[in-house]
Formats: sequence, structure tokens, C-alpha cells
Amino acid sequence: MRVRVDPLVCEANGVCVGLAPEVFDLNDDDELEILKPDVPAEEADHVRHAVRSCPKAALSLEE
Repeated sequence: MRVRVDPLVCEANGVCVGLAPEVFDLNDDDELEILKPDVPAEEADHVRHAVRSCPKAALSLEE
């Protein structure tokens, strides 16, 4: 599974960071960084939840 962010849509509100901090982070410029674009199996459920919870629908999954 691979997770992607659309930087033109993302508002960097951090919901995904709170739900999957091992995969998502906000940098010093308040931009979302994906730490593990190829999602480890043990993080898959957290990442799916983060993608569904994104208020701007800026995240997507490729399974």
C-alpha cells in the first residue's frame, strides 16, 4: 500500500499526524510530510483511518 498527499489541497491541520504519527509529520513550514509512503503492514489500519478522516480529502491510497 502506498499513501500520497495532494499538496494543493492539504491544509496541514494534522489529523493524520495524530492518527498515524509513524507515517505522517508536519515540518517546520507546516507542510505535511509522509515519512513512510510505502506503508508498513502494521500501520495499514491507522493509515486507512487517517485517509478517511482527512477533512480536506487530501490523502489517497494505492493498494
